[in-house]
Amino acid sequence: MSRLLTYLFGRLPIGWLQLAHNKARLVAAVAGVAFANLLVFMQLGILGALNGSTVAPYVLLNADIIISSEDGNTLTDSGNVARARMFQALGVPGVAFAAPLFVGNVPFSMSDGTSVSLLAFGMDTSRPEFASPVIAASMPRLEIENTALLDTQTRGVPASAFDRLFEGQSFGFEINGQTLTAIGTLEVGGGFLADGTVVVSEQTFFRFFERRSSSVPSHILIKVADGISAERVVQRIQAVLPKQSVKVQTIENSAKADLAFMSTQRPTGIIFGFGVVIGLIVGIVIVYQVLSTDVADHLREYATFKAMGFGQPFFLGIVFEEAIVLAVFGFIPGFIVSIGLYSALSSVTSLPVEMEASRAILVFLGTLAACTISGAIATRRLAGADPADLF
Repeated sequence: MSRLLTYLFGRLPIGWLQLAHNKARLVAAVAGVAFANLLVFMQLGILGALNGSTVAPYVLLNADIIISSEDGNTLTDSGNVARARMFQALGVPGVAFAAPLFVGNVPFSMSDGTSVSLLAFGMDTSRPEFASPVIAASMPRLEIENTALLDTQTRGVPASAFDRLFEGQSFGFEINGQTLTAIGTLEVGGGFLADGTVVVSEQTFFRFFERRSSSVPSHILIKVADGISAERVVQRIQAVLPKQSVKVQTIENSAKADLAFMSTQRPTGIIFGFGVVIGLIVGIVIVYQVLSTDVADHLREYATFKAMGFGQPFFLGIVFEEAIVLAVFGFIPGFIVSIGLYSALSSVTSLPVEMEASRAILVFLGTLAACTISGAIATRRLAGADPADLF
């Protein structure tokens, strides 16, 4: 290690030698940095799962524009839109097709008496072009009453329950006292609002939402004519429909707005974002304590160097060297343990908790920055000190 650092820094690795001299302190410091990394990774992982599960249902849709209620929050937490708005939108130049979309939350009763929550999407089976290629081929089969496409990633449902579906057979289950037959599968996964997803026809949707009316869907999906900008059509529709009751967005902007709402206005997003900040502060405090103690323990040596004419950049280099070593040594175990915890958390909750390369790089750079800031703070005592005073 000393040879490597000597090669990298082009001088004797004084910072590393000082850290390695007290191995117990080095282990404690690395453990502290690793814990801070683990804390940040877990908060970012859960925040990422929240964002991922928020936009995951969009994978079922194939639309250019979505019209939603002005008081709605997200795709799955929306108000109702008058169906008449769909016919108004169809009269706007550039609009090719439109279809209603119904969204609701229903309990999925299993044979053992337990139940999980499913996010139900009621779609117009005569308009398979509004379904993503993943489920579009199965849309005509949903015209048969009480049939559904069931999410195989539904939380709380054993994988063996879907074996018959994978073998090409149907699978019966119960929702709101209504018996449905799954004729196909999809993969969305559980989120913070539901344990899984089910797609049915409009007619089947109203069988377990008896109070819902076909005249007020949750959203209206629109496809624009070929060669016309969706943004331009959005502006045209906004000029026609009343802004106080509906909002018109491209499907991409709708997903971004959902993410912004969940991250900044829902308690879960704010809590996990706050946890990331706490993790960074914990890391800075731990590294500062280690480096500050190390500087205090070697004041006489630093004073000698200072009396010999070495300037502040020299001392900063030593402390920054220690900070970088702690950052790298602490990041590695924190990263490895986080991958294991991500896997366990995803397995237990079915949430999309995954280690992304961009997240790993971001946390590593953040760790380097936090350790460097701690090092800079720890050396402030040396900046204006006189060598005689240090003895």
